[in-house]
Amino acid sequence: MEERAAGRRDPDGAYGTPQKYDPTFKGPIYDRGCTDIICCILLVIAIVGYVVVGVVAWTHGDPRKVIYPTDSRGQFCGQQGTPNEKKPFLFYFDIVKCASPLVLLEFQCPTTQICVSKCPDRYQTYLSAYGSRTPSELEYYRQFCVPEFKNLQKAPIEVLKDKECPAMIIPSTPLARRCFPAIRAKKGVIMVGNETTYDDGRGRRRNVTELLEGAKKANVVLETRQLAMKIFEDYTVSWYWIIIGLVIAMVASFIFIVLLRFLAGIMVWVMIVMVILVLGYGIFHCYMEYAKLKGEAGSDVSLKDLGFQTDLRVYLHLRQTWLAFMIILCIVEVVIILLLIFLRKRILIAIALIKEASRAVGHIMMSLLFPLCTFFLLCLCIAYWASTAVFLSTSNEAIYKVFNESACQFSGQTCKPETFNTSNVTKLCPDAQCLFAFYGGETAYHKYLIVLQFFNVFMFFWLANFVIALGQVTLAGAFASYYWAFKKPDDMPAFPLFSAFGRALRYHTGSLAFGSLILAIVQVIRVTLEYLDHRLKAADNKFAKFLLSCLKCCFWCLEKFIKFLNRNAYIMIAVYGTNFCTSARNAFFLLMRNIIRVAVLDKVTDFLFFLGKLLIVGSVGILAFFFFTQRIKLVQDTAPPLNYYWVPILTVIVGSYLIAHGFFSVYGMCVDTLFLCFCEDLERNDGSPERPYYMSPELSEILLKGNLEPSKSADSQG
Repeated sequence: MEERAAGRRDPDGAYGTPQKYDPTFKGPIYDRGCTDIICCILLVIAIVGYVVVGVVAWTHGDPRKVIYPTDSRGQFCGQQGTPNEKKPFLFYFDIVKCASPLVLLEFQCPTTQICVSKCPDRYQTYLSAYGSRTPSELEYYRQFCVPEFKNLQKAPIEVLKDKECPAMIIPSTPLARRCFPAIRAKKGVIMVGNETTYDDGRGRRRNVTELLEGAKKANVVLETRQLAMKIFEDYTVSWYWIIIGLVIAMVASFIFIVLLRFLAGIMVWVMIVMVILVLGYGIFHCYMEYAKLKGEAGSDVSLKDLGFQTDLRVYLHLRQTWLAFMIILCIVEVVIILLLIFLRKRILIAIALIKEASRAVGHIMMSLLFPLCTFFLLCLCIAYWASTAVFLSTSNEAIYKVFNESACQFSGQTCKPETFNTSNVTKLCPDAQCLFAFYGGETAYHKYLIVLQFFNVFMFFWLANFVIALGQVTLAGAFASYYWAFKKPDDMPAFPLFSAFGRALRYHTGSLAFGSLILAIVQVIRVTLEYLDHRLKAADNKFAKFLLSCLKCCFWCLEKFIKFLNRNAYIMIAVYGTNFCTSARNAFFLLMRNIIRVAVLDKVTDFLFFLGKLLIVGSVGILAFFFFTQRIKLVQDTAPPLNYYWVPILTVIVGSYLIAHGFFSVYGMCVDTLFLCFCEDLERNDGSPERPYYMSPELSEILLKGNLEPSKSADSQG
């Protein structure tokens, strides 16, 4: 049989040369063996080690340490089944001492802290409570003393010296389960309650601004926690509307995919027009908001002068914000229109490929639901990683250190509360206390906690990439069985998706582990570089920052390349059953031999699918914006009251994109598989009766028209 340059591989199997015609080739090889067994064994060992790490972490860890506040003795406030069960709030004996720089170093105030059932609601000193003739005053005060304090007749000087009770209490409010001074500003004057000064219980009047400084240092992330609490509150009142929005996105995606199955050409053009119209409406809306704010007070303030604001609604009252939105949308609109003009001919070819993908999906309808399986496995990976990380971070032991007000040589040293009162520290430093500082440890397990955390992150990336690879190989195997069926769909397996899934797990677990391992290593390096960049932000070493930025850029590009190579390698694994390195090499050189087709055909379909996702996300996002901002009159009273309406809107937008991406990823994998099989088909066959093409007549009519003939003439001349 006559050979042609575009249809053979050299006998020695030289790299970069086309395939040799094989009359027995029938597409996906069912008689295959296991590949990359060593990597499969390594994955199994790593998973066993990961389980062991999880068990050890769950044995030593205690998530309550990040849920409940901790008093000076390391006990949790509000924990059920303990004496503090009905005492959910943490009370500071003297919060002014929290203004000490020691707080930022040790993350603990050098003052006694106890758990209380409620925060104080009045100004009072222990001397005034002790001298009061009404027993209820002293009884009220006693609830803010240490639990062991029972002797109400003890001299006040002795009580304060032994630090059994605070010298004074002030009106406080609970925030993040901690009692902070009830600070408010009245006409620019800082006040606590109705007072600007207070008695510190030792005969001195002090300004309440000292309380403000102590409160700020007592909780360094106070504002962040306030923001988080407001966001959490928004989620609690809008979660069901968010779910409704995501359901709408899922239904819209499913309807779009089903219509794409039967009306691929029409739907693509409708999608293109709708994207242009949606972006056009966005430009019009931004212009109207920009024009409406003209002349309003404060609307001409620049974003730079305003700075960062936690309430994002402030930005929507600035003309500059809407102008920026309008410019961005105009640029996107122009870019999309120019791309459509220059790629109009290639779009017709891409539509033919999408039509073929629609026919393949139509014969394997279960493929549309397969992303749910991948999503479920990814959720398991994320849940295991997150729980293990929490248990590892909370598996430390309570560490107590010496805190004192005056100079002391033992300050900051580790101590034990059980023996502290009988040690030399109390003799040399009478005012010293042994207080809970933080959670840590000095055992071998605690010393290697950072290594276990690193292993936890690495295994998360490895397993997550493995799950994604498994999904890609399964879909590629199913769609390849469609392409290489000479009589479609008669020559296809009865259950192509389940058959491909079984082949991937049985024969190619090692290859999937190999590919996902390489990607996981690069991703861990990227995470490490991001961590180093975060640590060096305050540094003045310009060369180190420049070098780090270059490394981040290089590894970002490397990650993208490996993802592209892995995706095509998995398709070759599904088709031929070869190991990962061989599949990656063959896929790379096959794409390089068809680089023009890759650039102008495969990527055009990716662009069209991106427009589809943009259309769904944009439509659902606009609907969510009008609903949560109460601009739809029919349901104006239904929308929940929110602190930040951008919270549910962004959640709906991100969730809609993930849902749309899940549906379109099936089509994307189908197109990539069919395209790679198409290139392979061209190199193996010439369309003659002896060597017919496996591609469908509809696909060959448009893909080969004006495209294959020149290569034939070139081959004959060569």
